[in-house]
Amino acid sequence: MRQTFLPYCKPVLTDEEIAAVVRSLQNSWLTTGPVVKELEQAFAETSGVKHAIALNSCTAALHVGLHAMGVGPGDEVVMPSLTFVAGAQCTLELGATPVFADVDPQTLSLTVETIDAVVTSRTKVIVPMPYGGRPLDIQAIVRYARERGIKVLEDAAHAAGMLDRGEWAGLHGDAAAYSFYATKNLTSAEGGMLLTNDDMLAERARVVGLHGMDRDAWKRYTASGSWRYDVREPGFKYNLADPLAALALAQLKRLDNMQLRRDAIASRYATRLRELPGIDLQREVSNPGDKHSWCMFVLLVDEQRAGIGRDALIDALRDANIGTSVHYIPTHLFSGYRSLGMNALPATEAVWRRLISLPLYPAMSDDDVDDVLDALERIVAPKTFAFAQRGA
Repeated sequence: MRQTFLPYCKPVLTDEEIAAVVRSLQNSWLTTGPVVKELEQAFAETSGVKHAIALNSCTAALHVGLHAMGVGPGDEVVMPSLTFVAGAQCTLELGATPVFADVDPQTLSLTVETIDAVVTSRTKVIVPMPYGGRPLDIQAIVRYARERGIKVLEDAAHAAGMLDRGEWAGLHGDAAAYSFYATKNLTSAEGGMLLTNDDMLAERARVVGLHGMDRDAWKRYTASGSWRYDVREPGFKYNLADPLAALALAQLKRLDNMQLRRDAIASRYATRLRELPGIDLQREVSNPGDKHSWCMFVLLVDEQRAGIGRDALIDALRDANIGTSVHYIPTHLFSGYRSLGMNALPATEAVWRRLISLPLYPAMSDDDVDDVLDALERIVAPKTFAFAQRGA
């Protein structure tokens, strides 16, 4: 057994990132400034999406995106319940109603079929999320939405490093909201990005993302700036600071290399876990050009076959010095959201009680990965044998 605790997540910060943040601090520009603009340009060029608006979280990107799409009272926004609460929270803050669609039990994401089951004449936006960074065939969802005059805002919180048929999230939908949170493939500690090819949506998002001020308001403190600015409409305080942007920019430059390590760890996990009774994995990608980001590596515990339930397995792994997490407690189960009511969500209800997220980050060594796998085999295999013996 491991002698030290292996955390579920540990950000990978090199001397390059630290030096980038220090340079930003030495430039004495602490709030939104030139490094934020550099990050936006780099993200747009790398993703192939025309506009990139840096914000202080993915939640901010979702909120600004929905606001810029005109979501308001009387509207419905379709989204999974098997995700973080941010999308539902932002929808409610705009006076609209979140409507939860079920997920495919093998991909753990929305599909055209599960979306169609809950769409009504009031549906304004669909917010699909590629769960864990597994592509969900966004083009099919966008086609469905276009035919009905519905907008698509991709929740791309897990999507940095992912390719859906060879393309980044944001190329086909109306916009995509990325996360740079500490547990993500690319981090700025706290931060996010809204991507869109829509000029008008981008313009509105920039304005409402900083109090409704002119988009170049930050320049008023430069030699070429002016103290005068306009507030076009009420907005939000969602801007990203330069030192955080410097961290994200340095991470973006290393994203491909970090992704290669994630791929290798995921492959090492999958090779052995496929043989472990009672442990099921997210369905592999199948479309040409698809690439999983491996923001999360999840397994689903079948108690009947594994001889141990999800919660007990989490406790046993913790006793073995292995950290894990659960993604996610469905939004509709939280006390603050039960009053919304819900559609039938049989797959969501079934899978979330089986989910465990294993540690996966570039700083993990092969020995770390093997420690996780060895612990799982020690815990699950004997219990499976004992369970089979009792059944016999």
